[in-house]
Amino acid sequence: MPTCLVKRVGRSTLSEISKGLQQRVQVNSDPPRKADWRTRVSFSDPACNPASHIKMTTQPLGRTGFHATRIGIGDIADRNVPLEECVRTLHRAMDFGLNLIDTAPGYESGYSEEIVGAALKGRRDGLFVIDKVDSLLEPVAPQVDASLKALGVDHTDLFAFHAVSEMEGWEKLAAPGGGMDQLQDCVNAGKTRFRGISSHSPQVLLAALGSGLCDVVMFPVGPFVDPRYIELVLPMARQLRAGTVCFKTFGAGKLLGDTAGYNQPLQERPRGKFSSGGGNSDTAPELPHMSVAECLHYTLSIGPDVALLGMSFPNEQDAVMEALRSFIPLGADELSNIRVRAKASIEGKGKCWWNPQ
Repeated sequence: MPTCLVKRVGRSTLSEISKGLQQRVQVNSDPPRKADWRTRVSFSDPACNPASHIKMTTQPLGRTGFHATRIGIGDIADRNVPLEECVRTLHRAMDFGLNLIDTAPGYESGYSEEIVGAALKGRRDGLFVIDKVDSLLEPVAPQVDASLKALGVDHTDLFAFHAVSEMEGWEKLAAPGGGMDQLQDCVNAGKTRFRGISSHSPQVLLAALGSGLCDVVMFPVGPFVDPRYIELVLPMARQLRAGTVCFKTFGAGKLLGDTAGYNQPLQERPRGKFSSGGGNSDTAPELPHMSVAECLHYTLSIGPDVALLGMSFPNEQDAVMEALRSFIPLGADELSNIRVRAKASIEGKGKCWWNPQ
């Protein structure tokens, strides 16, 4: 059988944080978590459904006390796909052993929460469920209550303020009586366990981490991201034991070229993403592109707690699991080469909104 703190910081101290971290951290020269994951993920007969025959190990998600799988279940909502099919796809990911799932009220105008809520029925235990607060300036508790109702649960594990990418927005959230304090009231009421933000701004993330208000931060990590996410934000999060849930491993699908890495022409999906569409094709790629394995091995070598992936169809899940099975941490030269290839592979494929201008 094959073996298939923390003290609040402001703008004036961000440059000092950056300099200090740059001095203490040699980025990519010694990738974390050297264990050979080929020995930690096993398959039975590949002719069988791999979802029933994979063992997934876990690691701490910051200081939350939860042990998360290296890969998390990202948003797959698309109103062109029936609810029952989306739920089956999420259940299949859970069957692989993945134990962290992400959603937001704004993903397809509530369809994502509807899908996740349906998938959680009878299967909530053992999962770390993340939802978002989308309206940063509106009262927090009504938004939390609406999301809990949509999900059909009495609490989530994390509510994160969504897309906090301007310093002014973060400062309002962090101010006394602001959004973070209101979210703490929700924690105290048992409606969620932890607080955090998602962001496309290294500066905001450094300030948020320095404030001590975030248990988990969500931000881009992948072959084509602003280097500050990896060189500054990730080391600071580790130092403060904040959980890191990271997205854009595939650059919203753009890095996977016109084949999406699944032997299928790119198909546009909600929120500017691209996917395989769930089918197979013999069409040869025309644009520069990377493989699922190259992208995923890069992110796993950089080493956030969780790589959040939007695996919208079973063929995409299978490609990710095969890449995980073959993972060996990459060295500095290999990481550098992948970044070069990523730059060529993403050129001409539209705006990369996760990188600050």
